[in-house]
Amino acid sequence: MEARSITAEVPMASRMSDPQEAVPELAEVSAALFKATGNHSVPRSTIGLIQLRAGQIVGNTYLTVLHTGFLRKAGESEERITAVASWQDAPYFTAAERAALALVEAVLQPSAHGERVSDELYAQVSEHYDTKALVTLTIAIGQVNFFVPIALVVKPVPGRTFADQWA
Repeated sequence: MEARSITAEVPMASRMSDPQEAVPELAEVSAALFKATGNHSVPRSTIGLIQLRAGQIVGNTYLTVLHTGFLRKAGESEERITAVASWQDAPYFTAAERAALALVEAVLQPSAHGERVSDELYAQVSEHYDTKALVTLTIAIGQVNFFVPIALVVKPVPGRTFADQWA
């Protein structure tokens, strides 16, 4: 397979038709994940921040643009949205948000030092989130990761919601 030149333009069309037409159950799974992460144990802004960071980590433009748009619509500042990629040294995040961002990075990035989510990180995150909230954060990380293969294989057009993609 020949690699695409870095100067080649990326097509603005999805590779396939609506995956929900082929597998209607996808809508139910998506709705269940959204419901689980919307249980109010974690602020929606924190969910959005970690999902944006997840999209950045996996290097998927569709997911990064999607979650950036969600954060903008929710009223997040451009400084906070932009600083997600470099959150460690940005002054815009609370200690709880920093713990959540550290968790998403630990889950999604390989560790040269053993297990990804160390006992120390777990303890730090647990200082800010009770059991329900910690499970909710875990589901939110899984939610965005559920869509990574769809985004990579189907290649939806960045800037369009999944629902509007094939309307």
